[in-house]
Amino acid sequence: MFDLTDVGYVKRIVVGSTDPEKLSSEEAVQAEAALLNRCLSEAPRGRIIGVEKNFAVLNIGEHQVVLQAMTYHVGFARKPYWLDDSGVK
Repeated sequence: MFDLTDVGYVKRIVVGSTDPEKLSSEEAVQAEAALLNRCLSEAPRGRIIGVEKNFAVLNIGEHQVVLQAMTYHVGFARKPYWLDDSGVK
């Protein structure tokens, strides 16, 4: 049984594009998804404690650009040794 009082560290992982000036490449999205999967599968195993869903349609000239992003808040009992604030070591 998972209890929020056991959470000692929260990692925020954004998967997708949030900035219209700097769109995420497919490789960057795959790397973000791989980090999320690692957080949920390796020891110490994290749990998703919150999700933010972002969606925006922008008109740039004659074109429409759709920005989509999911932000996952993954809770851990303690910070994993393999997790760095700038990404995976």
